[in-house]
Amino acid sequence: MTISGPLLPAAAFDTRQPAIARGIGCILFGCFCLTVSDSFAKWLGEHFSPLQLVFMRGLIAAPVVALIAIRTSGVQALFTAHPFLHLARGAINVAAAFCFYLSLTHIPLAEATAIAFSAPLFVTLLSVVVLKERVGASAWCAVLAGFAGVLVVVRPGWGGFHPAAVLPLLAAVGYAVMMLSARRISSREGLATTAFYIVVAQVAASALLQPWVWQPIDMRQFAGMVGLATFSTLGLTFITHAFRLAPPAVVAPFDYSGLIWATLFGWVFWGEMLDAWSYVGAGLIAAGGILVVTRRPRRAGPATPLEED
Repeated sequence: MTISGPLLPAAAFDTRQPAIARGIGCILFGCFCLTVSDSFAKWLGEHFSPLQLVFMRGLIAAPVVALIAIRTSGVQALFTAHPFLHLARGAINVAAAFCFYLSLTHIPLAEATAIAFSAPLFVTLLSVVVLKERVGASAWCAVLAGFAGVLVVVRPGWGGFHPAAVLPLLAAVGYAVMMLSARRISSREGLATTAFYIVVAQVAASALLQPWVWQPIDMRQFAGMVGLATFSTLGLTFITHAFRLAPPAVVAPFDYSGLIWATLFGWVFWGEMLDAWSYVGAGLIAAGGILVVTRRPRRAGPATPLEED
């Protein structure tokens, strides 16, 4: 999931332009890759702690991300002025991934994915509560619609409620905190540096806990972990590239194509079927998230990222 600041309406752009078409293609492929990665995590979660999966994901991906950072931005991309902030973000990332991966062992892939897609809503809410930013009525409507969708999917107090459904919600909060904390990173640090340190900090934070969770890995399981790391890295790379090729207002809504893949993979590989209410809730979450990331700025002049009509 990728969150951005104030956006122009998608209708303002010609989706027939080659760069925009490539951007849409990149985000669709990136979402597919992330769902493949989550599917590997669901399978491996039957044998390993989520903390071991997070550690191996980062350990395998780190050399690749370092190479990409050096090739795109030079060796200077491996240096940062915010080591402690990156470490803190890495610890939050580990906690969020732990919650999400753990949820996959208890609830359907599509259900966990839908709930985790509430992260943009938490970005808006935390921006108001923590950063004291102002948002307009449309943003609040989007947030309320999204959280209504979460309640429909989770259904606390209903017979179909599973306590593990709270885990992807906690993961969404963690992702939102990570997104907001990125504002503390100097604008002089490029995207390559941030991406590299997310992985490095993730490895550093999760390595401390491995003595308590480590389990031996056979070759088949190691291949699955390589798949987990590879598709996760590919997904984030293509999604990031999509936002560089095309306006966020155009590509951001396609992020929710991950819900389609999660539903399909859950049905094909695990025989998971969601009920009608889950689809209704997922639709509300997607609608709220899309409204959040495609809102109009309130005015042309300077404004905080969430100010709008």
